[in-house]
Amino acid sequence: MSLRITELTDPAEGAHSRRLAWLASDADSIPVGTAFLRLFSDPGQEHLAELTLHVHPAQRRNGVGSRLLDAAAATARSDARRCVLAECAAGSPGDHFLAARGFRKVLTLRYTRLRLADADTTALTEITGRPHPGYRLVSWRGTVPDELAGTFAASRRAMDDMPMDDADHGTVTWDVDRVRAVAKAVEDRGDQLHTVAAVDASDGTIAGFTELVVPGSGTGDAQHYGTGVLPEHRGRDLGRWMKAESIRQARELHPELDSLLTDTADSNTHMRRINDSLGYAPTHTTYQYQLDL
Repeated sequence: MSLRITELTDPAEGAHSRRLAWLASDADSIPVGTAFLRLFSDPGQEHLAELTLHVHPAQRRNGVGSRLLDAAAATARSDARRCVLAECAAGSPGDHFLAARGFRKVLTLRYTRLRLADADTTALTEITGRPHPGYRLVSWRGTVPDELAGTFAASRRAMDDMPMDDADHGTVTWDVDRVRAVAKAVEDRGDQLHTVAAVDASDGTIAGFTELVVPGSGTGDAQHYGTGVLPEHRGRDLGRWMKAESIRQARELHPELDSLLTDTADSNTHMRRINDSLGYAPTHTTYQYQLDL
């Protein structure tokens, strides 16, 4: 088929990345596919690009995806990127396409859902009320309070050794400005960020945290963001304690909320056990593929 690839400009350049786009159209100028390439700019991720590619179902197997991929990959190479990551549902057309085009499967993600109406409130109360000697729970909505900002930023290194299998995501350096910027980004799009943290009572530092983003309407599905415990505080069941409190607060603060969603690396058996014990049920599986340039 006759095909034209047009490079577009994304005006919404972020603080930590920039995004490029391509539009594929046929001989009649009808759009048949798109590709978006996110180029990360933070130290520790300057080697990385992330690809999102869609082709209209009626136009698949006509070379549209390949042309769009070629354009994005060429740009990533010219920008000195080392790898391109892409995610797709297991068994989907994208799964087969990426495997055929030289990507290798580097990570399996399991998506799960907890319907709040099905949550075991008795078990949640038992978990959140169980003493954890030397620790206490704190929580906040929106931006972290000033008195906790420094230790909260420092606690983000709890995510550095999160199982990512062979995916080359690099490392992200967190500081107070970055954690505040994330909270502001959530607020600016109209959503609500809820954070529960475990504090080391001996010195007031944060030992671990879990985050939940709730739609601004307080209805529909909320999405878990990061959950992590610093290595020196692991083995004390803090992760389950914090997540159970997050669920309890979601039920109390947002009675019209339907469900909580989360995704976990298949190899992250510890977090998967926590989610299973709290009643999260599997919904689907995705794969992350990586193209090494």
